Amino acid sequence: MRIIGLWTMLLVLFYSLQTSLLTFINFDGFSANLMLLLTVSVAFLRGHEKGAFFGFMAGLLQDATTGSYFGLATFSYMTVGLIFGKFSVNLFRDQSLLPVISSIPALAIHFAITITFLFLLGRQIDLIKFLKFDFWPTAIMQVVLAYPVHRLVLSLNEFSKRR
Repeated sequence: MRIIGLWTMLLVLFYSLQTSLLTFINFDGFSANLMLLLTVSVAFLRGHEKGAFFGFMAGLLQDATTGSYFGLATFSYMTVGLIFGKFSVNLFRDQSLLPVISSIPALAIHFAITITFLFLLGRQIDLIKFLKFDFWPTAIMQVVLAYPVHRLVLSLNEFSKRR
């Protein structure tokens, strides 16, 4: 029960950091998505089932506290957790460079799901402008923060295994 509490505290802590501190450290209004980085790291270390569940919980937390389309972040993070968790079966789980490299494809999947959903709702989206001004600044921040996030998740994962 304590381990679940630690993982929950980590999730709430990262969400708090994302919505408070990272709003001051941004590039043209866009900052890193810590919840996505956390989901990718958990999926790589714990597998697709726990990665999808963790993504579901992270997205649900984000959907419940923001005023955007309810369920969009939940579906997006859950999908990312499932996809990257499936890849973790064939990979060494303690590689620290892998989540750094995977942060850009995870962000691309997250944005692709979001854009597709918004397009289906009838919103007009300029893809070239979106990639230039939204995707790449966020991707750079993701790569910068991916390694420290993964090291923290790796430490908590090793602590969980010992318990």
